[in-house]
Amino acid sequence: MTQPPHDEPTAASTEELREQVEQTRHELGDTVQALADKTDVKARTQQKAADLKEQTAAKASELTAQAKVKASETVQALQDHLPDEAKDKAVVAAEQVKAKASQAQRVWQEKAPESVRDNRTVLIAAGAALVVAYALMRRKKK
Repeated sequence: MTQPPHDEPTAASTEELREQVEQTRHELGDTVQALADKTDVKARTQQKAADLKEQTAAKASELTAQAKVKASETVQALQDHLPDEAKDKAVVAAEQVKAKASQAQRVWQEKAPESVRDNRTVLIAAGAALVVAYALMRRKKK
């Protein structure tokens, strides 16, 4: 093998070597940082958890939107197929429920202790759900 002549390096080749060394340093620094990131299990776990949380929220939002669309389609289909007599009964039942709810609210305000009144939204929602469930069960029996 022949060796290149040992001429003194020119200024351009010295500058090129410095740039190569600097580039190699940057690449080596990036590699070391990538390796450090891979060994940081806690940070990777937290990142995966954050990603999963984001995906779950997006999926939940998507499914909620789909459920709303399906519910409105189902309501529309039921309304289209329900006879007028059933619709009239439903209106009357809804008015009765509103009247009873109003009456219950008045009684609630008069007689319920204050500590219980603070949770009235939850209790009213639960009561309304019970009334609706009762009405549906009664309707199925007929």
